[in-house]
Amino acid sequence: MSKARFSVRKLTAAFIATLALLPGVAIEQELQLDYRINEHIVLVPAGQAHQARLETTVFQPNGPGPFPLIIINHGKDPGRPNLQPRDRFYHMAHAFVERGYAVMVPMRQGFANSTGRYRDRGCDMTANGYTQAEDILDTLAYAREQKWVDADRIVVAGQSYGGLATMALGTEALQGVRGLINFAGGLRDDSNGCGWRSALVSAFAEYGSQNKIPSLWMYGENDSLFGPDLVARMHDAFEQAGGRAKLVEYAPFKRDSHGMLASRDGQKVWLADTMKFLDSVGMPTKVVNKVPLPPMPQPTNFAGLDDVDAVPFLSENGRRAYREYLTKMTPRAFAVSPSGAWTWAEEGEDPEARALATCSAKSDKPCRLYSVDEHVVWNPDLAEKAAVTASNTPAPAAAGDGSGSAALGGTQVATN
Repeated sequence: MSKARFSVRKLTAAFIATLALLPGVAIEQELQLDYRINEHIVLVPAGQAHQARLETTVFQPNGPGPFPLIIINHGKDPGRPNLQPRDRFYHMAHAFVERGYAVMVPMRQGFANSTGRYRDRGCDMTANGYTQAEDILDTLAYAREQKWVDADRIVVAGQSYGGLATMALGTEALQGVRGLINFAGGLRDDSNGCGWRSALVSAFAEYGSQNKIPSLWMYGENDSLFGPDLVARMHDAFEQAGGRAKLVEYAPFKRDSHGMLASRDGQKVWLADTMKFLDSVGMPTKVVNKVPLPPMPQPTNFAGLDDVDAVPFLSENGRRAYREYLTKMTPRAFAVSPSGAWTWAEEGEDPEARALATCSAKSDKPCRLYSVDEHVVWNPDLAEKAAVTASNTPAPAAAGDGSGSAALGGTQVATN
């Protein structure tokens, strides 16, 4: 039985192309923690007898708190859950920290570096939602014990599979949880004989019949998984069963609105409606602490953006990759190295850092950004200084099989 499950990263971390010593392989490196919003990782006890530990990213304002809290729940990438990287929902977290919130992003059992076993209920979408909601309940229990959390002001959000789990959570009367936010919630299962669309409608009808907490739903017109007709069926089933849900259907977002939440540009879509909803349930919405975003590289006059021949160090394969990079949507970044290594990253969280990290993992010489968004940012003087510094530093062990061939790698698929 074959299954196809999708999540936000495959759309918004989108396409990484890399110089791979193993042709066709793309590697996305772990992003650094952001000290500006006090990002750190905690292990949340969960599961039977609390034997599992959930790898949970926490963001906090400065100070001891207590802070209102938002818990953001992730989707599922294709393939093995333990190979799925840690989710951060950085852009949303940044916006909430500015409004005085603490933010928790738990990786559920079996995902990323969380322990425990991923539990799959097949085509039973109702059971899938309830099962995943158990880990959110454990995260809530942990949060309420923390002195920095205001246990009377909590909201829970989820994207895709995390949205389905969030709505399942809403069947419980949870003290202090004032609202739920469902971003493109659902789960797709293309295994033989699985009528996953009807199963989703049935799941939301069940959750609506037991609904205890008001919710906001946000779905885009060009969502590749959950189109407007299916969304209408799910929402109608939820409300007709007695659930409380305000549905916001927004215009097409880039190539696929399913990845909106992880996009740097997604805030233009979700922020206003989310703040209206939070205000209606008595949660804070005003910016109380402006936190600067990471600085962006400055444009240079080195060359025109579309001057492929001006990009240094590239082989013919690399030049083909740069031409493809020029067709991608912003945010995007292209990195190069004197070794001939190159990488581009599109969409998602911090494509500049991802491009540099992935390029550096495949090069024995320093990588630098050549282009970011619509600009060339290459500074040959800085690149030369970096190369001189690297020449006086022992080279790291090379990765891969040493073939040294340049290849496009990575994936770009719809997500859950």
